[in-house]
Amino acid sequence: MNTLKKTLRVVAALAGLALCACGGGGSSSGNQGSNPMGWDAKPAWTPAPPGSGGSGSSNNSSTPATGDNTVPVRVDTSTGNVNRLLASIKVCVPGTQGAPQCVTVDNMLVDTGSTGVRISARAIRTLAPVLLTQAGAVDDKIGSAPIAECAPFASGYTWGSVKRADITIGSKTASNIPIQVVSDGAFTTPDDCIAHGGGDLGRSLDVMGVSGILGIDNFAGDSLDALTKAVPGLYYYCPTQNSCVSTRMLASKEVTNPVSAFATDNNGMVIRLPAVPATGQASVLGQLVFGVGTQQNNALPANATVIALDKYGTFRTQYKGQVFNESAIDSGTLGYAFPDNAIPVSVNGLYTPTSTLELTATIEPNNGSSAPLQMPFSIDNANNLLASGNAAFINLGQYFSNSDDNMFLWGLPFFYGRDVYNVIGNAKAGKLVGPFVAF
Repeated sequence: MNTLKKTLRVVAALAGLALCACGGGGSSSGNQGSNPMGWDAKPAWTPAPPGSGGSGSSNNSSTPATGDNTVPVRVDTSTGNVNRLLASIKVCVPGTQGAPQCVTVDNMLVDTGSTGVRISARAIRTLAPVLLTQAGAVDDKIGSAPIAECAPFASGYTWGSVKRADITIGSKTASNIPIQVVSDGAFTTPDDCIAHGGGDLGRSLDVMGVSGILGIDNFAGDSLDALTKAVPGLYYYCPTQNSCVSTRMLASKEVTNPVSAFATDNNGMVIRLPAVPATGQASVLGQLVFGVGTQQNNALPANATVIALDKYGTFRTQYKGQVFNESAIDSGTLGYAFPDNAIPVSVNGLYTPTSTLELTATIEPNNGSSAPLQMPFSIDNANNLLASGNAAFINLGQYFSNSDDNMFLWGLPFFYGRDVYNVIGNAKAGKLVGPFVAF
């Protein structure tokens, strides 16, 4: 699920919703340029010697990682949808850890294509009114007006108040960070937010069966551009319910990647999912491991493929002679999402070839820092796959196009059978500096 970092327009059916925030000047464009944390993720362990079998960090590891930095993630039929990677989090009034000032929120969509926690107001109905309202926008001369955000995704937008909360995932807590409470009804949606197109994703979250979005991409804050200019259709301060004014933001008040705010293991994370057969699987249990190179269970393999990302979290994909400069590896998108008019498409926007297509695309950094990588992938008939009743598929594809046809999303199928590492901008993992993705 990828928030747009450039102004894009897409037409996407809900069943094939592409939830991506990559691109250039809008939301979730990353804060690596203003990151004050100065991470230096040095391992607190000595790697096991080759052949000892002690590291447990190689790709496709058959042994689940253990430690205080791991949480389970899953794909199943509980949402009534397919290829939705889910986790549970705890949301609390800052400084508290018990009822009634905390709520456990299940079915949060784990999304490497966007930044920050965005929770449907219905999922925290009793808690939302007592969360601290974020105020103090740069252009608010009085400094007391509540802040709201319109977060533009590739298939629409989320609109709602920015609040502060403690977010606990497993045993890790991000204390007193800004989050978005989606569709809370506090303020009228501005026209330039609606103009993003694609519709209000606050409603779509219900249809997808998820409670919100756990955005854990490669950046600490969700908009680089909003730090220097008031971007129409992004951040607002709202003096009244029906009056919200576009504004610049301070990095400390933007919606925040919770991983970046952990006390330890805060330079990135790893998603580990097992392989899935071509016919699909009813459910999948995997792991979200916090930190990269900070513990034995998250060591970056010596032979890992490392793809440097630009300041907007994107790289280049070449497919059938077309170049997509705003590409992302995005766990929040249910399939491989790209435009190909030669492949039949169902009414819900999913590809339905008459037989399995074995395709290849080339992945490379936009800055040319590493050699192009030929990446094979498969697309099968979505109608046949969905008829199986399974929830996890490695070969789903969806027709996806934006205004300049510049985005190729490597969705959740890319993650099956891989360890995918995301390192946050300005953070270090050994001698490497983020933002980058590796597998």
